[in-house]
Amino acid sequence: MSTFATESKLNRFRSCSSKTGLIYFGFSGGTSGGIPGVLFFFYPDFSIHHYNPRIDMNKNEKKRKELSYYHLYLQKHLQENRFEQAGDASFIETRADLAATAYEQARREGYPIEGAQELAMQTLLKGLHHSRYAILCEVITNEFSYEIPETQQEALSKKLLPLVDSVFSIYDLSDDHFAQSLDYDLLYSELTGAVVLYLAEYGV
Repeated sequence: MSTFATESKLNRFRSCSSKTGLIYFGFSGGTSGGIPGVLFFFYPDFSIHHYNPRIDMNKNEKKRKELSYYHLYLQKHLQENRFEQAGDASFIETRADLAATAYEQARREGYPIEGAQELAMQTLLKGLHHSRYAILCEVITNEFSYEIPETQQEALSKKLLPLVDSVFSIYDLSDDHFAQSLDYDLLYSELTGAVVLYLAEYGV
């Protein structure tokens, strides 16, 4: 058995068996998207990936942790902002999986951790940046801080939400850039007026 090494532009170490003609390349890894120690065996006409159960287990564990993080983050976001999807386990699981996949794909494409995470969060929260409850809370906090004590603002927001539901019906809150649009200003004004009417008739 004889072994020889050559340099290449990819800094790969190549060994060749003179008896079998089998060639394999060992990769050292590099970016977090690389997998240290994986061997790819090459024959003249085809290649076979050498299965390494330990590496596959590590990859699965990493994916599981990513899914858990995105799942918990999204679940908390939906609950705190009272999105209707807060109780939809299937929706949360699917969106978390998409986010984890987006992160892994970005890392494989060479994105830094921060950039990959940004893309993953965009995927996770797509269409979920603006909730009816959060916008109503913003109106009450900003416009009625003197009329409504801070300790009562959250309770009043929950009480008013179903009463102003029709106000939201003509606006597309799934637009991720809704807060920068003219429609947001119009909605904000309508909600302010609705709260004024409610307070005038029922008080705090």
